[in-house]
Amino acid sequence: IEFYRGGPVGIDAIGATLNEESETLEDLVEPYLLKIGFLQRTSRGRCAGPRAWEHLGMSP
Repeated sequence: IEFYRGGPVGIDAIGATLNEESETLEDLVEPYLLKIGFLQRTSRGRCAGPRAWEHLGMSP
């Protein structure tokens, strides 16, 4: 949220920011974040989900 203002942002950009392979993020991290509502996938990229904003005490 801090770096990309909640998105949308591509998985490769997220991987570069976190110094992590995009495949690792897609296979291991993304499914969990989607399940708990912290992440949303759109045609334009990934966006912070409502639960992520709420968890951080922020608003979109």
